[in-house]
Amino acid sequence: MNHDTQSAAARGEPIDGRVAFADALRHSLAHALQARTRELCFVDPDFESWPLDDPAVLGALGAWARLPERRLIVVAASFEAMPRRFARFTEWRRTWAHVVEAHVTEVEPSQIPTLLLAGEASLMLADRQRWRGHGLTSDKEVADWREVVDVLLQRSEPGFGANTLGL
Repeated sequence: MNHDTQSAAARGEPIDGRVAFADALRHSLAHALQARTRELCFVDPDFESWPLDDPAVLGALGAWARLPERRLIVVAASFEAMPRRFARFTEWRRTWAHVVEAHVTEVEPSQIPTLLLAGEASLMLADRQRWRGHGLTSDKEVADWREVVDVLLQRSEPGFGANTLGL
C-alpha cells in the first residue's frame, strides 16, 4: 500500500485533537475506497463533530458508493439536526439512498461510541471532549467493535430517511 494514502488510523497512530480526527476520517475513507471496502459503519450519538459536509469526505464517499455492492450503516441517537448541520451530506444521502442504512438507536447517547469501521482503516474516538482516539489495528479489535454495532442495531429502528414528507 502507498504510504501517502495509508490512513494514520490504519497504522494505529493516536488521534489527538479535532483536526487530527477530521484528517484521520478523511484518510480512512480514502483508504476504504482504495481497498474497495464493501461496508462502512459510522457510529456517533449525533455526528456533530464529523466533517460530513467536507468536499473531500463527500468525494470519497461518492466514489466509494459507485463501486458495486456497497453498504453504509449509520447509527445515531438522533438525526434531528443532521439536515440543518450537514445539508450537503443530507443531499448525498438522498442520492445514495440505496447504499445507506440509517438507524436511530434507543441506547443512551453517552453509551454510543464514536466509530468509523472501514476494514483496516477503522478508527475510534475514545474521548469526544478532548478529541482523542486511535486507529483499530487488528482484525479482532475491528470485529469486537462490529459486535458493539450489531448490539446497537438490535436496539434501533430506521431513521434519517432519504426523503422527508412535509405537510
